[in-house]
Amino acid sequence: MALPLNQLPSEIIREVRSRKWLAFLLFAIVSFAVLGTGFVWPYKYQSNVVIFVDDQNIIRPLMEGSAVTTEIDERTSAAKEMLWSRDVMAQVAKDKEIFGTDAEELSDEALERRIGMLRSNMNVRPRGERYFSIGFTSESPMEAFRVAQRLGQLFISENSENKRKESRSAYNFIDKQVKSYEKIIADVEQKLKSFLSENVDGTEDEANARMANLRRELELAQMERTELMARAESLESEIQSVRPMLNQGRSADAYTRRIREKEAQLDDLRLQYHDTYPDIVALKEQIAELRNQRDRATESGELDQSNSEGDQMVNPLHQDISSELATTRADVRTQESRIDSLQGLIAEQEKRMERIQENNAQYSELTRDMEVNEEIYNDLLKRREKARVSMHLDIEGQGLNFRINETAQYPLDPSGPQFELFASAGLILGALAPFGLAAGVLQIDPRIRARKQLEDGIGLPVLAEIPPVRTPYEKRKDRWLTVSVSVCAVLVVAAYGGVAGAALMGVI
Repeated sequence: MALPLNQLPSEIIREVRSRKWLAFLLFAIVSFAVLGTGFVWPYKYQSNVVIFVDDQNIIRPLMEGSAVTTEIDERTSAAKEMLWSRDVMAQVAKDKEIFGTDAEELSDEALERRIGMLRSNMNVRPRGERYFSIGFTSESPMEAFRVAQRLGQLFISENSENKRKESRSAYNFIDKQVKSYEKIIADVEQKLKSFLSENVDGTEDEANARMANLRRELELAQMERTELMARAESLESEIQSVRPMLNQGRSADAYTRRIREKEAQLDDLRLQYHDTYPDIVALKEQIAELRNQRDRATESGELDQSNSEGDQMVNPLHQDISSELATTRADVRTQESRIDSLQGLIAEQEKRMERIQENNAQYSELTRDMEVNEEIYNDLLKRREKARVSMHLDIEGQGLNFRINETAQYPLDPSGPQFELFASAGLILGALAPFGLAAGVLQIDPRIRARKQLEDGIGLPVLAEIPPVRTPYEKRKDRWLTVSVSVCAVLVVAAYGGVAGAALMGVI
């Protein structure tokens, strides 16, 4: 059963009073143990280098958009990771100014132990937004000072070198990509040049214009053929009404033949000219004059109407109509041949247009590749120039810089708990130790020490308590014991103070 908290202080005091010698021994042992710890406690000296992060210099706004300054996120972690690297730690571990002339002759095992010691005693802490410190803790103040100073120098040099390497690598990578795309563009240009030299069918607009001209010529040829065929039919019907042979003599047929000849000539001219054309006007007058002569000859009786015999001759009108019909039929055949040729040209042009469509797809692919590669190439050119400027910024030490704001100082006083703290804490811890031990024992002691424990345990009320009774002898013995313990405690405190004072004065 747990002891009630309200009765715990009184029970602790009772236990301590009942075991005074044990409490005294515990007091003495704990006090001198803490004091002894103060004598053997290793004192640590710490030295720090304060680094300033210069990311707001005048170059940054001036070069905004033209260069990319190297940035570091979580600078404290980045600095710690950089300093924790084996290369940096090995440089510090082999530094002759810090660890002596034989620092470079360490074995691999000894070097690893020293690197582990350096890593465990190094610390990197932030100090505001633009400052952080690099510190080192050691039992030797000189070692702490030199290691901290060396770590600060290595961080500045390694950071600058890393920035230069990073910008140089970025520039080399982009420059390599630019040269690669130059070769790709040259290959695409060569393919495009070869394609254009091998495919001479022309453009789609030219093919469409050529096709339209051919179709228009075909339509005109078909119309002319239709007109010629209609004319041939007209001539065929006309030639049937004209006699191929005529009787030569002065007869009505002679006048009629001449009039028909003139009328045939008039019809031919009317196919090409208007009635106001001079030749048409002259023919009309000649036809009118012939008709007048025929009428006068008929009235005077000069024409022998019964005379139908005489010399036969070829009818010139029939001959002209036959010649015109033959010419018209030849023109029809010419137009049909022209139509066949135009239809063949149209078929060939259609095949040409199909080839042009296929070529257009290939040409579009080549030009698309060219445009995409040129766009990427131009963008890489801009990026290469930015990388070039960035590289020169890092070489010149511009952009994001780290500089030592406060150099490492030689530590005059150790850091952490010192002997004064152990000396003052020894008596306090020694005095509290008996009471703490008693409190712990009471929490695990199963004996009944309070009325409430019994009532809670058996569930019945306690009617009465019998207080402890001591005899006069027991009282005298207790007083003598108290005095003895007090005297011993005073002697222990005096001895404790003498030892502590001698240590503080440097006697021991």
